[in-house]
Amino acid sequence: MALKPEPKAPFHSVQYALRVLESVSTHGNGVTDAQISRETGLPVGHLSSLLLMLRREGYVEQVTDGAYIIGASLIELGSGAATRRQALEAKLQQTLVQLRDSVGAAVYLSRYVDGEIRVTQMADGPRTPAVHEWVDFRSAAHASAIGKCLLTQLDQNGRRDHLSRHRIARLTSRTITSEKVLFSKLDSQPATVPVLDLQEYAVGTVCAAVPLTAGSSAGCLALSLPIEDAHRLRSAAATLNRRAAPVLLSMAL
Repeated sequence: MALKPEPKAPFHSVQYALRVLESVSTHGNGVTDAQISRETGLPVGHLSSLLLMLRREGYVEQVTDGAYIIGASLIELGSGAATRRQALEAKLQQTLVQLRDSVGAAVYLSRYVDGEIRVTQMADGPRTPAVHEWVDFRSAAHASAIGKCLLTQLDQNGRRDHLSRHRIARLTSRTITSEKVLFSKLDSQPATVPVLDLQEYAVGTVCAAVPLTAGSSAGCLALSLPIEDAHRLRSAAATLNRRAAPVLLSMAL
């Protein structure tokens, strides 16, 4: 699978966060924000919001003298392979639950693995029901927000390969059934704007997804809402986009 060149704008904060964590990890006894700023080249103003996010996610802790040290979440992710995998899944699930409560919608983490769409984790609840998977997501890339978001991250050959194995089918009256039209929409999709599904996969459900491209792995973060809450879709998607950085950071560590 070949990915398109990774967009630079959306997740610069993740690259900066990794630089901050690298700085903190080299100072076992703690390091001040001023020192971190000097070592990373990040202005203190920008650094403050990053440190706030890293503290909230448990990657750094602030000790009594105001200095920063490595937090429990980062220590767990630095453990052995099996422990690290469990810690990462637990951390991602915690973040998804927080996102679910923040956006008031079911939230999904999906990846494109070995040529297939896989929803690896999700967070739903009585007030935030998950979409009914009436057609396997693997066969509905052309219609679902998750699928379209993952396809935007593939090159033309990768997209054609996927659709040669999962033929385009009409799922609702809104489903795009033309490969040419689909590819045109994917190519015109801005990297920083959430991909939407307005009842293209299932009647009665609207969805949005944002890309989580980490190295050679295509992924996305998505949400779904019942049609009666469609008026909240764009604001919820904007919140999802803003809150995607901690998820991508966990994947990148």
